[in-house]
Amino acid sequence: MELVTRLARSATAIAGPLLFVEGVRAARLGEMVWIRLGASQRRRGQVIELSETHAVIQVLEDTQGIRPARAEVAFTGRVATLPVARQMLGRTFNGIGEPLDGLPPVIPEAVLSITGSAINIVRRERPSEFIETGVSAIDGLNTLVRGQKLPIFSGAGLPAHALAAQIVRAARVRTGEPFAVVFAAIGIPFREADYYLHAFEGSGAQERTVVFLNLADDPTIERLMTPRCALTTAEFLAFTHGMHVLVVLTDMTNYCEALREVALAREEIPGRRGYPGYMYTDLASLYERAGRIRGRAGSVTQLPILSMPDDDITHPIPDLTGYITEGQIVLSRALEQKRLFPPIDVLPSLSRLMNLGIGAERTREDHRAVADQLYACYARGRDVRRMVAIVGEAGLGDEERAFLAFADRFETEFIAQGDERRSIEETLAIGWRLLGAFPSEALTRIGRALIERYRPQGDNDGTGALHADGAARHPGAPAGGAEGGRAAPKQA
Repeated sequence: MELVTRLARSATAIAGPLLFVEGVRAARLGEMVWIRLGASQRRRGQVIELSETHAVIQVLEDTQGIRPARAEVAFTGRVATLPVARQMLGRTFNGIGEPLDGLPPVIPEAVLSITGSAINIVRRERPSEFIETGVSAIDGLNTLVRGQKLPIFSGAGLPAHALAAQIVRAARVRTGEPFAVVFAAIGIPFREADYYLHAFEGSGAQERTVVFLNLADDPTIERLMTPRCALTTAEFLAFTHGMHVLVVLTDMTNYCEALREVALAREEIPGRRGYPGYMYTDLASLYERAGRIRGRAGSVTQLPILSMPDDDITHPIPDLTGYITEGQIVLSRALEQKRLFPPIDVLPSLSRLMNLGIGAERTREDHRAVADQLYACYARGRDVRRMVAIVGEAGLGDEERAFLAFADRFETEFIAQGDERRSIEETLAIGWRLLGAFPSEALTRIGRALIERYRPQGDNDGTGALHADGAARHPGAPAGGAEGGRAAPKQA
């Protein structure tokens, strides 16, 4: 970006993060510029709008002290780029790819445009294979698949940051292939950034993780570049070095707020709730960079996290995200109030590509059937719980009581796991143990052969009462709760 091709000294005005320049010839959209304020001061910018005589420059740093009449804008002739290399693993950068860890800049293997593009549809490979996150509610019921984009819908005060850190620490691919995580924090407070860095260092996951940090007091415009830098790095690791890369983006709500701020500064006609009308297209330009390319070994999988304003899932940000992505993981305020972690509500959660990543060759042959049965029993238990609020527990029959007890145990033993990491075998074993509260004929979603093969030895086949609840565990709470272990196949 040092090469200067043209100079324009006629900046006319500044509005928020935007600088308006006259007398521009042959500039192009996305071109990077230097804004010179004096002999030694300069700031970065990017061309975001052009006409025959004017250009709108998006200032990528603080605009304080910029006087348009004295600003000298130097056009570089190049779009925004990022130097990338495999040695970025284990490093921490700011939102635009500059080192934050005190180490020298990366010696690049390549310099890539951060704009990127969606994978060509004719070269896109269908997502498949299982990514184990170590979280039962995701691995067991809403499985994440390589090449998928599966967002997490959170709310104010819900522990999405703790869940994101746990997934980064615990995620892995089961086949032993090269695996990496690219973590991008967008507009987060310093306290959360410090939490993430300590969590990664303490778990040993840092060596396979690239971290991009955009803090709340960093320039707002930098937030628009942070996820693009992260995805450019992920694509390089995946399609140049053949790695399977999980990209965690948090919080996409801050990204959308920055997008709205720039649109308002440009005096664009606002869309729904003040967000720009092109927000759907802009989000799609990020989410559609996930996937696999036919003939290449690597993959890019996205796990974007967003906070739903007022817990409203119909808000434009989660609404548009849901249209673009393949499902959602929804966090529950009711489960959080019970001190259960992670507070994932499995009923509105969905992974549309789950069937592509599970089965006998990828997880286990009983995975789909056990997931369907757990979901059905928990949904019935939730219905009974709502009925109790009307008729009281004394008015329930034995069958309703069994489903009500199952719902309580499912939340405290299956969903709640604290900071424990569970393998898929442990997750399925817990599921089978919970289903042991019902007789075999009541397990209508599981075939007889699977019941005979996987139902634990010594199971009472549902004839006895449900046992006491396991201990719910929340980060910081005493250890306890469900015990792991693989379900032993039942002998013929």
